[in-house]
Amino acid sequence: MANGTLQKIEDCEATHTRLYIFYASVMIVIFILALPLNASVLHLFIFKLKFWKSNSNNIFLFNLVLADILLLFCLPIKAHNFIQGERRSGNDVVCKAMLFMLFLNRGASIAFLTVTSIHRYFNVVHPGRKNVLRVLKKSPHISVLIWLLLLPLTIPTMLKTFECCNSHRNEEDTLIKDVVDSLREAVFFTQILIPFVILIYCTVRIVNRLRKKTVGDKTKLRRAVFLVTSVMVVFSLCFLPCTIARMVLLIVRVQDSSAYVQDKATLAFDGLMVLSYVDCLLDPLVYCFCSTKFKGLYISNYFPFLAKGDTMTVDSSTVNTANPARNNKVI
Repeated sequence: MANGTLQKIEDCEATHTRLYIFYASVMIVIFILALPLNASVLHLFIFKLKFWKSNSNNIFLFNLVLADILLLFCLPIKAHNFIQGERRSGNDVVCKAMLFMLFLNRGASIAFLTVTSIHRYFNVVHPGRKNVLRVLKKSPHISVLIWLLLLPLTIPTMLKTFECCNSHRNEEDTLIKDVVDSLREAVFFTQILIPFVILIYCTVRIVNRLRKKTVGDKTKLRRAVFLVTSVMVVFSLCFLPCTIARMVLLIVRVQDSSAYVQDKATLAFDGLMVLSYVDCLLDPLVYCFCSTKFKGLYISNYFPFLAKGDTMTVDSSTVNTANPARNNKVI
């Protein structure tokens, strides 16, 4: 029984079919809810806000939403695999394409979350550092650079062994394979842990600065504190659990723990990876709908019957030119 369980784990087979069907159901729900939400937000950025003409923050948010949408397209395939009792596709091309898409867009999502926080940090905490702000205003260049840098970091993950967390298998270890496995795992962990440290620093400094403000609309200040805090909470909820679970899974595999322990660690890792996909649903809610102007624009375009009679029509010029520097500091 133990050998059979270990063999299933090695072959990327689901050892608990009902649980993986539940995982698949969660992914389907995320897909159904997040796809129209992200698509509608993307539509507003392109056709209403004309993000390429607007402030730097809008360009970063557009790329964040784009990364989330590309990630969402992987969920139906992933759910299908789980329903079939497979942790990944048996087709080699589909498997590698899925890994490339999942990790490229996960990396992009984390990167743009981080850059957005850095942008907000300098606007709020160091508004006088014009050289840094001038660099951050070159958001199209920064966005392209992020996508290009992620490509070489993502390519090493396009291996089935990475998907099934079969790194550092004792019976197959060679020096070259051990180095490759270590580099691959290092990319996975640093891609999450380094941005997490940056987000903590930026969040703490921004919240402290906002709480010290004695002038300005108190409601907006409270909303801004809630926004930056919620970003930290969302990141911690979505990405830290799967990172810890992967670390535990690697440890139990390296130590050649019992089949029972490895099986439970595998189940936990796959489940927490599914949890991380909720980020696609939470990102537009936290970043876009915390802005009263964007929320007003969204409601007036898609739910006009909910808009108040005196609600001001919000267009790209309103969003981007009405005290942009002040808005960046608060919202």
